[in-house]
Amino acid sequence: QVQLVESGGGLVQAGGSLRLSCAASGRTFSNYAMGWFRQAPGKEREFVSAISKSGSSTNYADSAKGRFTISRDNAKNTVYLQINSLKPEDTAVYYCGADWSGYARSWYAGYDYWGQGTQVTVSS
Repeated sequence: QVQLVESGGGLVQAGGSLRLSCAASGRTFSNYAMGWFRQAPGKEREFVSAISKSGSSTNYADSAKGRFTISRDNAKNTVYLQINSLKPEDTAVYYCGADWSGYARSWYAGYDYWGQGTQVTVSS
């Protein structure tokens, strides 16, 4: 089992920045690729970004390129998502997931473990 706990969400004005964190415990963190997904009200969960188990490879949704940066610290068992120039359409619950494949995949069903999510609300 891998337990994931997200933090860092909140209410921010458009144009602001946030750094989300996802702390993992349980099995060896460095064996898992990590991903961030988000779900807005009334919408399906969508891929945002992923990072391979070593951190050498990253993957971004088109909507995330240029404003979002994923990173990980295997010594701290934590993955991060830096979001700059926030827009109201970024408002969603952000979830992190752990993927045993080790690859930075965008395939939602491929993730083995999920956190509870952290709310990001961007006001205009």
